[in-house]
Amino acid sequence: MSELDLAKVKFVLFDWDNTLAESKTPLVYAIKQVIAEKKLPSWESLQAVRDHDLSFKANFKNFFKERAAEVYARYAEVYLQNVKRLIKTFPKVPEVLELLQKRGVKLMVMTNKDRRLLEYELPLLFEPSCFEKVVCGGEAPFDKPHKEQVFYTLAGYLKPQEISHSNVWVVGDSPQDSKAALASGALPIRIGKAIWEECETKCDEVIYLEDFADFYECLKAQN
Repeated sequence: MSELDLAKVKFVLFDWDNTLAESKTPLVYAIKQVIAEKKLPSWESLQAVRDHDLSFKANFKNFFKERAAEVYARYAEVYLQNVKRLIKTFPKVPEVLELLQKRGVKLMVMTNKDRRLLEYELPLLFEPSCFEKVVCGGEAPFDKPHKEQVFYTLAGYLKPQEISHSNVWVVGDSPQDSKAALASGALPIRIGKAIWEECETKCDEVIYLEDFADFYECLKAQN
């Protein structure tokens, strides 16, 4: 854990889905309802054509072909109708955010998620003003796993050549997050397991933590 230097970090970029928010529950609830309504192939069978380097929304073209826009529109509608009662955060997430804020670290959200959904659900869990900046899918030239989303998120704060393992951390649950961090020069921190199970070889440059309780204990020991 030597690279987790709380005295040097200036920016922490958090993924949203399955990192700050347990949003898989409302996602699966909504997509399964839409699949049933429209008599589409089962959600489980669609995982075989999922591109893990694309966002959930971008994968609708793989899942539903020419019906992608229609299905996504209905999915978003059902999701927004149900997310308030289904979404939650994870234990110790608020404590981690508070600890970092007290140290003067700027917190940002960097997600591939549709902004319309993110802006509705973020206030359900957190005070939006605690985040210095929020970047959603399709806003940067390229989304994660590309480094351009990191550069875009930090634009106006750091130049690409100023990003380092010590001053920028990228916290997420998936290889998309780690790849973006490594490509940009930031420190990748992985929390738990990816929302969609993926087989991968662990990378020595990535810090792997069990959960936010683990993260909190690492930070508190330096506080």
